[in-house]
Amino acid sequence: MQTAMRRDKTLRRQTIVTLHPSALPSFTPRARTLGAISALAAVAMSIVSIATLPAAHAAEPVVPKSIRMVVPFPPSGSNDVFARLLSEKLSTRLKVTAIVDNKPGAGGAIGAEFVARSAPDGATLLVTSSTLTANAAVQPKLNYDPVKSFAPVAMLASGPMVVAVAEKSPYKTVGQLVAAARKDRGAINYGSAGIGSINQMASELLAGDSGSEFTHVPYKGISNALTDLIAGQVQFVIASFPSVAGQVKGGKVRALAVTSPTRSKFAPQWPTVAEAVPNYSAELWWGVFAPAGTPQALVDRINAEIRDIIATPEMREIFAREGAEPSAMTAAQFADHIRADTARWKQVAKARHITAD
Repeated sequence: MQTAMRRDKTLRRQTIVTLHPSALPSFTPRARTLGAISALAAVAMSIVSIATLPAAHAAEPVVPKSIRMVVPFPPSGSNDVFARLLSEKLSTRLKVTAIVDNKPGAGGAIGAEFVARSAPDGATLLVTSSTLTANAAVQPKLNYDPVKSFAPVAMLASGPMVVAVAEKSPYKTVGQLVAAARKDRGAINYGSAGIGSINQMASELLAGDSGSEFTHVPYKGISNALTDLIAGQVQFVIASFPSVAGQVKGGKVRALAVTSPTRSKFAPQWPTVAEAVPNYSAELWWGVFAPAGTPQALVDRINAEIRDIIATPEMREIFAREGAEPSAMTAAQFADHIRADTARWKQVAKARHITAD
């Protein structure tokens, strides 16, 4: 029995040694301390590795293999030109198939609504301009909202419009033009590309800021308005840089001023409207939108690619033809711009009693 008890004690000692290695005589206090420090260091390194793993190995957002870039205007316009160049570059950079799909009609509303109703997966994008926010200001019954229905992806470029009169016009400056409109309210006519067009909104903003009054004559397209400007049927138009610049070179139209806050580097001889009407500003912009609900990571990925593309000399040259310069806005900054632009034009429409109904 004593032999059995001794065997039992031996087994218990062996068990204790197995369960508690620190009790072994070979581990001195210093060794145990160093061992504990090493163990803690190993644990800490593991925690750091785990914590940084998602950042280091996070999967990039998946870009669709096929991207449809909807242009809500007919082919050959600035939106179409920008979209086709962009689709070509994105196809190469992202190794996807990007195509341009023109869906014109209703001043850009048909194409915009199509994109707003599309799946928010990055496979359908809208390439449009300032018309998006200007139209919404005067057409409250649209089936989309420029702020709520889209995820702004990237601003492509921005630039001024030009206040133009016929070469034979008696008005040599914007100051003279608005002074005449204040003196004889409603006697000065202006042409635009239609009700709710950016041309109309910019002209009505000028009326409000200068305390004058103009009479609006809407046309089906700004080219028709320019034709009547030259013929003397309307007294001025506010139109895009290239549409006016060509007529200026032809000696048929005189540029009075640009609508940007500062003079354009492409025509520094033209003053700004703000030099005669303080704080006036109404610039054109072009941009890319995805349907609302598109994952932000995917939006940011496409934004980064677009910003690299539009910074190239080739794209800068294309923008320069429009009197515009590329944008460096992030997606978040572009979203802020769209909110501000929408609110601004709604305010102008309300103050000037502009409605498409």
